[in-house]
Amino acid sequence: MKKKSLIIATIILLIDQVLKIVIDNILSINESIQVIPDIFYITKVYNTGAAWSIFEGSQILLIIIAIVAFFLLLKYQIYFMENKRNIVAFALIYGGLVGNLIDRVIYGYVIDYLHFFIFDYSFPVFNLADIAIVVGFLLVIIAIIKGEEHGSR
Repeated sequence: MKKKSLIIATIILLIDQVLKIVIDNILSINESIQVIPDIFYITKVYNTGAAWSIFEGSQILLIIIAIVAFFLLLKYQIYFMENKRNIVAFALIYGGLVGNLIDRVIYGYVIDYLHFFIFDYSFPVFNLADIAIVVGFLLVIIAIIKGEEHGSR
């Protein structure tokens, strides 16, 4: 991993962990703080699964998947052109992946807290690490579409 990626990933990881610690200390489980009425709430949830609670209760499997994904991404990253977008893309994925991995290893669940209602639909609660992972993968997809995965190496 390049120094720039490591710095960005570390910043994402630290912000993610600080937010989770703050939320965990100020809210009770399933307690909410209204931010934008009927749209956005801070709601503390312990997620023992992955997105939309799939693989719920399968912490060992999710930990193994995260570790394998981390090392596969490290290996795969060398095939991408080294530009700002790709550095940020992989750094976001690493930071988010490690942030949620730390939760799984230490607590046995991931602390989620961002809760949106879209047209009366209660979107599953998520966290900053999840956002980082999704945005990172979207940027990787853009790089693949642009043909940057073959890089100069």
